[in-house]
Amino acid sequence: MPARRISPDLRNSAPVFAALGDPTRLQLVARLCAGEPLSITQLASGTRVTRQAITKHLHVLAHARLVRGTRSGRERLWELNNEQLVEARRYLDAISQQWDAALGRLKASLEEE
Repeated sequence: MPARRISPDLRNSAPVFAALGDPTRLQLVARLCAGEPLSITQLASGTRVTRQAITKHLHVLAHARLVRGTRSGRERLWELNNEQLVEARRYLDAISQQWDAALGRLKASLEEE
């Protein structure tokens, strides 16, 4: 069986899905969805997660290009990179369309019998 080529969409989205697979990172993304950049202290506030752990999670998210940090004085403020989420959403929509088509063919086949 020939090796299947990995689509560029999947190659670009895979790190996003891997990063979002962790509940803490998913929660950080949800908090950053509010729109305003937040510091590590603000992101750790109200959680049981240490600032050091938040920093490590943010670096994973940054590697997946889901967030970006910018210096503001002595702090680093983190904000969401919506482009990566839009790209991942496009990939999920394509998969959904493939499944819908496959289920439609299965339904039509079963109804013919």
